[in-house]
Amino acid sequence: MISRILHSNDFAGDAARFILDHARKAIAARGLFRLGLTGGRSPRAIHTAIMAQAGDLPWSKVQLTFGDERCVPPDHEDSNYRVARETLIDPSGIPEGNVFRMRGEIDPEVAAREYEAKLHAVAARFGEPHYVHDLLLLGLGEDGHTASLFPGSPALTETVREVLPVIGPKPPPQRLSMTFPLINASRHVLFLVAEPAKREIAEGAIAGDSRYPASRVHGQEQTTWLLGPRVTPAA
Repeated sequence: MISRILHSNDFAGDAARFILDHARKAIAARGLFRLGLTGGRSPRAIHTAIMAQAGDLPWSKVQLTFGDERCVPPDHEDSNYRVARETLIDPSGIPEGNVFRMRGEIDPEVAAREYEAKLHAVAARFGEPHYVHDLLLLGLGEDGHTASLFPGSPALTETVREVLPVIGPKPPPQRLSMTFPLINASRHVLFLVAEPAKREIAEGAIAGDSRYPASRVHGQEQTTWLLGPRVTPAA
């Protein structure tokens, strides 16, 4: 499937508009919007923009998952859940039962299997072989990784397990990550690449460069790359 590329000079605002458009369409079509969140600190501005634009969005019909998590407690400064809670979950008032958190504070293998079981249970109610995100948000690392699927990781070749404990190159190294069988079951994937320094990596991944794990992501209906403005070198 050919990827769609969008360029933005208002990155957080455009990302928020994209996400909310998908939210409203999914709720109208199926009564529920299943959104997968990306990690790190960069989503803060996007979450803030979502809250500014959300209007009367029925948050009780939004379900959140996490593409990856650091193996730290939920109140730790490195926790992806903490960022989402502070900037999106608490401000929106989304019901606690609609937020599926990866428990980074327990044994990683136990946490991974627990998360798989939670998503399998939801998928079974919908008659799905895999949990299907309406929209899965992903970031891009300087090495072409996405979620916590790093170059050279054994998780890259996983075809059965949907969530695995993985080791990353930066602290905290122990992570939990969705794998490609789950990622690629998504209806739509949105890559968020605001940094000009990552544009070349993004272009390589879009072109299918196998060195970059992100090149292996393919949404069932569409994969969209939202790229920030290109920086022109000073004369």
